[in-house]
Amino acid sequence: MDMLASFLKYLDIEKGYSSYTIRSYGDDLHSFLSFAGINPANTRSLEHISHRAVRAWMSSLVGQGLSTRSVNRKLSSLRTFFKYLLRQGVIANNPMKRVVSPKTSKRLPEFVPEADMAKLNTDDLFGDDFEGLRNRLIMTMFYFTGMRLSELVGLTLHSVDLDSMTIKVLGKGSKERIIPIHPELKDIVKEYLDERNKKFSVTVSFFVTSKGKPVYPKLVYRVVNHYLTVITPLQKRSPHVLRHSFATHLLNKGADLNAIKELLGHSSLLATQVYTHSTFEKLKNNYNQAHPRA
Repeated sequence: MDMLASFLKYLDIEKGYSSYTIRSYGDDLHSFLSFAGINPANTRSLEHISHRAVRAWMSSLVGQGLSTRSVNRKLSSLRTFFKYLLRQGVIANNPMKRVVSPKTSKRLPEFVPEADMAKLNTDDLFGDDFEGLRNRLIMTMFYFTGMRLSELVGLTLHSVDLDSMTIKVLGKGSKERIIPIHPELKDIVKEYLDERNKKFSVTVSFFVTSKGKPVYPKLVYRVVNHYLTVITPLQKRSPHVLRHSFATHLLNKGADLNAIKELLGHSSLLATQVYTHSTFEKLKNNYNQAHPRA
């Protein structure tokens, strides 16, 4: 039995992970098993994987120039996989117990300043055609809701309720949450839907391509990267930067941390508290610039 295929099926059916997450796990594990010369269908070969093989793989990843953060993410995939093998009785000992993850420096979330985000309202930034309307809504929805890339791609027409001014989002672990729709966002949604439903009334997906097919992560990433390049000098230009911007700007305006946690779909307040560091950095910079003795 192919234990890798079994594991990925487990992540899908029992854990409810998104297709994007499952694909990342699969890529990480294929990479490691290929490096170690292991066939996942040969359960006996899985029994003999040692911590030395994992360490050697780690060294090769570092040698390829991967950051410690990326290496740790890949090691996390291995840890989950070996725990699964242990529960299935395929292995008797977990090789990850003797693997120490490389230390990573704490990195503050990057966000777009409010003044730069305001540039999205520039009249000639987006075209008047269908793609222009869609791209404007993609950028605005990320910023007004803080949702993840996979969550935005997974939206359907039934997810958005303009009468109740809410969006139902399917987050990590198939957990649903409700995000309120800002009046400014509602206007853009209505404009997009009017055009979308004229052209593609059959498609269920909320965001579609110019051919009526559901949008996919790479397309959305390219859209965000393009427009962030136009409005901000930030080096990092991804949908997650807009998520960080949403949370940071709310916190700067005095929003409650627990409320931000619920809006972001974080399972723990610890994950949300990272944004307090961002706002403290801003406070510290203002202090250093304004205080006569600073």
